[in-house]
Amino acid sequence: MSKPHVPVIEGYFTEEGGAKLLGGHCSTCGAYFFPKQYSFCRNPACGAPDLDDVELSTRGTLWSFTDNRYAPPPPYPASEPFEPYGVAAVELEVEQMVVLGQVARGVDVSSLHAGQAMELVVEPLYESDDAVHTVWKWTPVPEVAS
Repeated sequence: MSKPHVPVIEGYFTEEGGAKLLGGHCSTCGAYFFPKQYSFCRNPACGAPDLDDVELSTRGTLWSFTDNRYAPPPPYPASEPFEPYGVAAVELEVEQMVVLGQVARGVDVSSLHAGQAMELVVEPLYESDDAVHTVWKWTPVPEVAS
């Protein structure tokens, strides 16, 4: 029997209908936010009291990246033995905001380059006795040969 998949942080992303980040959009000033701020618009020039729930872009441009070669401290659940992983800052296409996330398993950080097209995926972060805990990650969009 397979274990249920549950988000590491509820309300940040969904896997229904494909991986999507869940954010907020201010209809007054047009600003987008991730994660969603529920109390008010964080734009200092706005401050509107309400944000709309939105699904954010699933593609963007690699803005910056690095590799993490040291296990993060608790309470972060590091794999045993610890496996280094990449971290990517991706500027979303529509929202033009940068969202950080791990790089998908199997992606060699040395193959990444700024300006590269990236796509959102959801992968397991760790497994407990009762569930597989998932998180959003970034993976390169395959380049089309011309």
